[in-house]
Amino acid sequence: MVNWPLLADAVTMGLILLDEGGRVLHWNAWVTRHSGVALAQAQGRPLEEVFPDALPQPFRQAVRNGLQRRLPIVLSNVLHHSPLPLFSRHEHRAGNLRMPQSVTITPVAQPGAHHLCLIQVTDASVVTKRERVLQSRTDKLTREAVVDGLTGVYNRKYFDQKLSAELERAQRSHTPVSLLMLDVDSFKAYNDTYGHPAGDRVLIAIADAVREQVNRATDVLARYGGEEFAAVLPASDKLGAQGIAEKIRRAVEALAIPHAASTVAAYVTVSLGVACHDARSPCTATELLEMADRALYDAKRNGRNQVRWTVSGASPLDSFPSTLR
Repeated sequence: MVNWPLLADAVTMGLILLDEGGRVLHWNAWVTRHSGVALAQAQGRPLEEVFPDALPQPFRQAVRNGLQRRLPIVLSNVLHHSPLPLFSRHEHRAGNLRMPQSVTITPVAQPGAHHLCLIQVTDASVVTKRERVLQSRTDKLTREAVVDGLTGVYNRKYFDQKLSAELERAQRSHTPVSLLMLDVDSFKAYNDTYGHPAGDRVLIAIADAVREQVNRATDVLARYGGEEFAAVLPASDKLGAQGIAEKIRRAVEALAIPHAASTVAAYVTVSLGVACHDARSPCTATELLEMADRALYDAKRNGRNQVRWTVSGASPLDSFPSTLR
């Protein structure tokens, strides 16, 4: 046979059972713990008498409606934030800092007898904390799905999605969009000389330096793969994109990270390729990537540590070094 009082004491919420007159038939250990009133002190007495000055009038009326109309009632957390004198901690009683509560009033039918009324009380702060934890975990998983674990910028998958979306938006609105591709010069030699942990620190430092330049809310910076980074610059024409690329190149130079094995300089440098789509001719994401990649290849082939660019609809010969250096 089920021991109902024992079962009621095992749940992590308050259970108050009232008879047809609103008198306390039973409440569980949870209510005793958070009210400071033992069941023996309350049993057989109207709930309004147990807490004569503590129950707000709207709550009393809700209990009467539950008993008289026999309809389940869920009290609004906004209108009935803390209707019962329940406290999360003993020290809260002195300042009357009541526990935030979620309350449900449920009629309980008895065949051939008067209806009873069950009041269920949940600590709303626990529910809120649980929801915050779940939301935090969801946000973390969402972020991990789109962010590169080493550098903290977006990953290749997210970048591919955003590039296509931004290019489609640019074509609809007839606005330009630019794409930057960046490669760390002589990075394999750096890893061979200083070790992969040092190489990871270089990538993090470069990502931070690039992020300071690619800083509009609409810009998308990603680690494209290995030592390559890419950035989508919506509403940026060739001059604007060239300027950003040159600022990135100089920002990396300013880091002055020693690179004894570099064939370019005594410090770490980067090469950049810029592709600009001016919306006057159709262009796919693949085509824009290929243009940026060609410009990057030109920068590397012609000495590295420089910016090269091309525009959709232009021939490869139209790519040339940035004049902003």
